[in-house]
Amino acid sequence: MPNPPTQPYPASKRETLPSAPHAAPGAGLLFLREDELRAAQDMLFFALRELTGPADAILAELKFGRAHHRCLHWIARRPGLNVGELLSILGITKQSLTRVLGPLIRKGYVIQLPGPKDRRQRLLHLTEKGVALERQLFETQRERLLVAYRAAGGPAVEGFKRVMRGLINPGGRGGAEPAEAARPPKPAAST
Repeated sequence: MPNPPTQPYPASKRETLPSAPHAAPGAGLLFLREDELRAAQDMLFFALRELTGPADAILAELKFGRAHHRCLHWIARRPGLNVGELLSILGITKQSLTRVLGPLIRKGYVIQLPGPKDRRQRLLHLTEKGVALERQLFETQRERLLVAYRAAGGPAVEGFKRVMRGLINPGGRGGAEPAEAARPPKPAAST
């Protein structure tokens, strides 16, 4: 069903076209209609719901939530990161992280090891149990991502990545660049 026509933004709100021959991607769009932006917002909502739904069900069985999933994800992607780095990546308070990290540690999914140079530093690692849970959660999302990427094709995937990078506040990544987020995996510590 086609979107109803809308009035374009006033000229003062429109993007201006750069005169340089090396214009940024999307610079040829004078403006995007509000209904197109709302449709994008709708798609992000539904995509997130579909992507997180199966993982949410697994987490609920363990009395965990999405915050636990985010911790598991980032500890898996960056084994040995310290608590301060995780706080920065997640953009939450120390108190909030304690509420999430505490159960993961008590239930044997995450361990804290002292830093090699500063023994006061707490470096986070997944246990074998944590690695298995994080992998199970990833597998619930992997196939959906794979199917969508294959259906869209390479140029669309690259465009999607540019849009996603554009939505991310550069200062809000806690030093975790999407393409550089993973360090080579270290052996998982077991309990």
